[in-house]
Amino acid sequence: MLLNTIKRATLGCMALLSGPGLAATAPTPAPPPDPNQIVAQMCAYLKSLDHFSYRAEVTDDQVYTGGKKLQFGFTAETFVQRPDKLRVNAAGDLLDKQFLFDGKTLALFDAAEKVYATAAVAGDIETALAKADGELRFRVPLGDLSSPKLCEHLGKDQGHALYVGPSMVGGVPTAHLAFDRPDIQYQLWVATGDQPRPVKVVINQKTLPAAPQWTATLSDWNTTQRPPPGAFVFSPPPGVQKIPFAPPPAPTKTPAVTPDVTGAKQ
Repeated sequence: MLLNTIKRATLGCMALLSGPGLAATAPTPAPPPDPNQIVAQMCAYLKSLDHFSYRAEVTDDQVYTGGKKLQFGFTAETFVQRPDKLRVNAAGDLLDKQFLFDGKTLALFDAAEKVYATAAVAGDIETALAKADGELRFRVPLGDLSSPKLCEHLGKDQGHALYVGPSMVGGVPTAHLAFDRPDIQYQLWVATGDQPRPVKVVINQKTLPAAPQWTATLSDWNTTQRPPPGAFVFSPPPGVQKIPFAPPPAPTKTPAVTPDVTGAKQ
């Protein structure tokens, strides 16, 4: 009898303690950070740097017969001095090339083939990158990170933006972001704190066969040491040959349509 009474009293106390009178009100969760705002902060930080350098370890999918994929890698060392100097040294499984721009001349050197080509370009880094990507038909790895129009390039045709959450990349605390465009889906890891630099980039070419993936992990950022003056000027080593850039493809001719002056239906 006494035991039953103790049980009833205990259960009554439990009910009292868990009742609505003492129930804690759950705090309203804070909205997730805005991924576009994080990217804007990254762009502003990079744009504020007069000079910087970094190292990128890159993996690149190559698609062959039947949609099968092979992954290759290379290392890229990038040196930037605003507004008009850029150098990228890229070497790995399938390439050994250098890109240099000194504000007047753009140079591309293929060490494996022992050839190089140059083109006159007057302007800033964005002008040189636009000429390379357009008229000269080659891309500079991670070149957009040195462009003053970085945010404009990243936001082009953006259809979806997502804050995935916090993430550690190589011991660096980052914000993991994802973005979607008609041609690609890309992810970006941006360092948290007062130096919001990019730490990792993943790009999926979703409109290409087998959707190849391109990944770059960035490290060894240096924002204090200025590159030496001659670092952006190409000096051909002995035994190499100068060749022209490949000409742009000829425009497709549209057959002329002769107007029917008689008014007859065709």
